[in-house]
Amino acid sequence: MTAPVFVVDTIPDTPLFVLDGPEGRHAVSVKRLNPGEDVVLTDGRGRWADCVVSAVEGKDRLTVELSTVYEDPAEEPHVTVVQALPKGDRGELAVETMTETGVDAIVPWAASRCITQWKGDRGLKALAKWRSTARESGKQSRRTRFPEVAELMTTKQVAALLAGADFAGVLHEDREHGSDALATVELPAKGSIVLVVGPEGGVSPDELAAFEAAGAKPYRLGRSVLRTSTAGTAATALVLARTGRWS
Repeated sequence: MTAPVFVVDTIPDTPLFVLDGPEGRHAVSVKRLNPGEDVVLTDGRGRWADCVVSAVEGKDRLTVELSTVYEDPAEEPHVTVVQALPKGDRGELAVETMTETGVDAIVPWAASRCITQWKGDRGLKALAKWRSTARESGKQSRRTRFPEVAELMTTKQVAALLAGADFAGVLHEDREHGSDALATVELPAKGSIVLVVGPEGGVSPDELAAFEAAGAKPYRLGRSVLRTSTAGTAATALVLARTGRWS
């Protein structure tokens, strides 16, 4: 088992660092760490440090000794999944599994067929949950660079994002609209890949037309129909394997 990960605002440049607050409480009261055990500190932006616990105080405070500080570069190609808003807690499920898989960015999308609507305080709370889930899942999966969760986008904004990508695709299949297999299409080794996952009701014809005008073609994952909360994870895994990021 690799060392547990804890998030700090900035990796310190001192040999000793006091971890307190929520992260310190989790380390002491939940993980029950003791002096001599290994931990990792990260800022979630690629910079991290190997550390050893040197002292534990109370229920929410411990001192760690920093060993080596590293900085992981951003991986290529950069993979973004545009996720239409699912029902209930399936949004957090999608964020959790995509983060564990290795996605680099997640964009919430207000598709026309979404039942869930992010408006006012409800939308702010939902976005905060997605971002918190990405952070916690990043820690759990021992990542040092957590995915960015963007602000909610409209279809027009998503189309602009697709237009600037090196590879853009919409996960979509129906009998009236042809699609290619994502498993066999040529993918770039560098640059940006943006994939769109529609809602349970599917991407509407108008949305599909807007995305195709921006350069995004429709692609299918396989013969089975995946739910919106799992399609992004499956597509991310496929792309990371095929571009060599899982090598």
